[in-house]
Amino acid sequence: MTSFLITCSNATCAIPEANRELFKGSEDLVTSSEGWEPGALNLAQGLAMKLSTPLIHGDVTRLLIDLNESGEKRWSKISSKLPEATRAKLVDRHERKFRQAIENRMEEDLKRNEQVVHLIIHTAPIADGKITLEHAGIPLAEKISSLIVEALPSTEVDSSSKSATDKTPFMEWMLGQYPSEKYGIIRITVSQSFFLKSVPMRWETIKKSLITAISSATK
Repeated sequence: MTSFLITCSNATCAIPEANRELFKGSEDLVTSSEGWEPGALNLAQGLAMKLSTPLIHGDVTRLLIDLNESGEKRWSKISSKLPEATRAKLVDRHERKFRQAIENRMEEDLKRNEQVVHLIIHTAPIADGKITLEHAGIPLAEKISSLIVEALPSTEVDSSSKSATDKTPFMEWMLGQYPSEKYGIIRITVSQSFFLKSVPMRWETIKKSLITAISSATK
């Protein structure tokens, strides 16, 4: 049996009350695509409902702490100004909380299933209409990735499936945590043009197509 893990790291542009003064005057930056990934949480929530599996997502703007990065790259030009002790607390409250939730879920899934396929949901300011799927780990991840692309509307969507060569520190951490014969990743990156501009089609339309394609490919 195979189970599915869904995560969305840059789900929100929220700023904790204790850190709001730090971002005073930078509100427009925080709500831009530099502060979060518009549409990513909406897609991840719909997918989690369809697959009947929990969703684990980030809870603050990536300008405070970027959950995909490690070391000094976690911090933006704004949050890098914080004292080291404050940044250590942010790691505990947000990064470790995020990763611990994933570890707990993985532990339960691997007790009950032979394999886990991890769907990492992103949106990005890439070319209009582009959707990229990148796979790593077990061969099943590559198979599912290809099936998803085949099921998407090719006339309006520029979709592709390829091996994940440019892995984030978060992806490297996950791949290092779990056996290569039991764990696989599919990173799904959707152009923000769908969500922000309804180009080349409405967000609800492509979201439904994606969820249907993923659901069919994972059966």
